[in-house]
Formats: sequence, structure tokens, C-alpha cells
Amino acid sequence: MMLEVFWQFFKLGWISFGGPAAHIGYFQRHFVHKLGWMPQDRFASTLALCQFLPGPASSQLGFALGYQRAGLFGAIAAFIGFTLPSFLLMLGLALAGNTWANQPATLAIVTGLKLFALVVVADAVLTMAKQFCRQQSTLVIAVLSAALLWLVPSFSTQLVVLVAAALVGAWLLKVEATAPTQPLGINWPFMVVFFGLLLLMPLLSLTDTAAIFADFYRAGSLVFGGGHVVLPLLQDTLSESLSTNTFLTGYGAAQAMPGPMFSLASFLGAELHPSAPVLGALAATFGIFLPGFLLVLALQNSWHGLAARPLMAGAARGINAAVVGLLLSALYQPVFISSVTGAPALAAAAVGLLALRTLRCPIWILIPLFMLLGFWL
Repeated sequence: MMLEVFWQFFKLGWISFGGPAAHIGYFQRHFVHKLGWMPQDRFASTLALCQFLPGPASSQLGFALGYQRAGLFGAIAAFIGFTLPSFLLMLGLALAGNTWANQPATLAIVTGLKLFALVVVADAVLTMAKQFCRQQSTLVIAVLSAALLWLVPSFSTQLVVLVAAALVGAWLLKVEATAPTQPLGINWPFMVVFFGLLLLMPLLSLTDTAAIFADFYRAGSLVFGGGHVVLPLLQDTLSESLSTNTFLTGYGAAQAMPGPMFSLASFLGAELHPSAPVLGALAATFGIFLPGFLLVLALQNSWHGLAARPLMAGAARGINAAVVGLLLSALYQPVFISSVTGAPALAAAAVGLLALRTLRCPIWILIPLFMLLGFWL
């Protein structure tokens, strides 16, 4: 079963362009609706938890999906499978230079795949809205959440939206509460490891590899809001070791890669450890992802248990509606504005959504079509 988890995430790791919002869309379509690894309500609840925690929300969500399917080893297999493609690409960029990333053919393919990511996110918004916005009140929560995030796009706004949705849901939707099905409880060993590493790692940085791991672990523990926010934090931490040009090169390449934005760490780790670039890339990648995964393992049972209790069931419904709003806001920024360059691109996206959602065209057919479309666009 662990190999099955690895293979499913490995396939997605090669085609998941478009950033965290697109990844969520891929995960929902593939693991919730196609494979049935996690029910829709738990998927939304887990996504809400990942939005609250530091670290890469989409990778944490994939980690939780793997855990649901095959326990801790399944979670590890999900992380390795989804991250390995971007890790190899970013490591190859560090070893070979970045000239291939700017080739016309590469840029054309990326253009087409980013447009396909728009189709996937739009499909996810429609599917989740149908599931979690059946009432007028939940639809209002979703739309107002998206509107606020369009007007004031920031991670702080996301937190305000989720907290406000929980309060409104607890007030308006509590009549639909169900009996608790899961016990509360924090998994304290993982929480102790999280804080223990955060406090003690600087004291254990005796080698270059350990120092790289410590720097990236600290960044992964403190960054909220995903890959775009981690850049200034890492640049401040590593400014004496790497040039600004190196940071921007890695950052630009990471946006064009499939898989998680945090794969930027793979490039930077290799640059920081020129005598052993593979070891440096591994230390940085593992370091930046580990904090978020430890927090998911520590808190997911208490989060789901709390959401299942009568007093909190309404709040959970409000949060689920807000998550639809978060995804709707991401549909515009960054997905839409970075992929739709004119009327032909918009028309192609509309036809692609029709093919995916109504005609049930398989993704493996649509992806090469959109890659070819990128050359025309």
C-alpha cells in the first residue's frame, strides 16, 4: 500500500503546475473523487488545519492524505513521491545552470500547463462549493471570504477569514451539529520533537550539512502563507552565504516547476554546499518541510475530533465554506492572472473546463493537449 501511495503522488508530482491552489484541486479530484482515499468533509477540514499551520499547505495536505491511506509510512511516501520530481529538477538546475529554464520550448510548455492549472482549480471550486455551500448562509460566507481576500490579499487576512467563519458558523449552523465521533487529544511526541528541534538545532549545527538543515528547519517553522512568503525569510537568514541573484534565480525557477514551491530549498541547499550539493539539497529540503509535517501529525486528531463535537460542528461548517472562498480567491490570484494572457487563453480554459467537468475527458489526455496549446499561445 505504501508503494501505491508513492506512485500516485509521484505521478502528480510531475504534472502539478500552478502552485498550492492547483495542487489542492489535483488532490481533490484524484484522491477524494477518483480514488476515495479521504471523504470530502475530512478533506476540507484537513485543508483548513493546513491553512492555519506554518509550512506549505498543499504539501501538508498531501502528507495527511498519505497518512489517512497508509499511516506514517504512507505519509512519508506521499511526501517523497510528490516532492521528488521538483527536487530532481531544482537540483539539476543548481548543478547545470539555469539556461535550459529560459528556452522557448520550456516556456511554451509551462504556459500551457499553467493554463491547465486554472482549469483544475476552477473544477475544484465548483465541486467544493456544491458540497459545502448548499445553504444561503454558507454561500454568503464563501463569497465574502473570497471578496475580502481579493481586496486585502495576505496570510493575516486568511486567518481573519477562517476565524470569523468559525464564529459565524458556530452561531448560524450549530443546529446541524452531530454527535462526536473522534476523541480529542494532541499527539504530544510529535509536538515535543517539533519544539525540541526548533530550540536545540542551533546548538547541534556542528557541520555544514547540519547548519543548512537548522536554517531551513527554522524557516519552515516560522513561515506562514506558503512559498512566496518563505523567500524574504530565507534571504534574510542566508544573505551572508548566497547572493540576491542566486535567490531570485531559484525563486523564478521554482515557480515554473511542478510540485511544491518549497522545492526552492533544494536549489538553495545545493548552492550552499558546493562540495556536496546533493547532500545540501537533501538537508535543506528535509529541513524546510519537516516542521509542518510534525505539526500536522501532532494536531490533526485533536482538530478533527474538535470539529466533530456538537458545539464545534457549526464552526467546522463555517470553516469549510470559508475554504471554498479561499480557493475561489486563489482562482483569480495567482492562478488566473498568471495564466490567462488574452482571449484565446480564456477560451481554451473554458473549453478545457467543459471537457474535464462535463465531458469527463481524462486528465492524461488534456495535459498533452494543453502543453501543445502553450506553443500556440
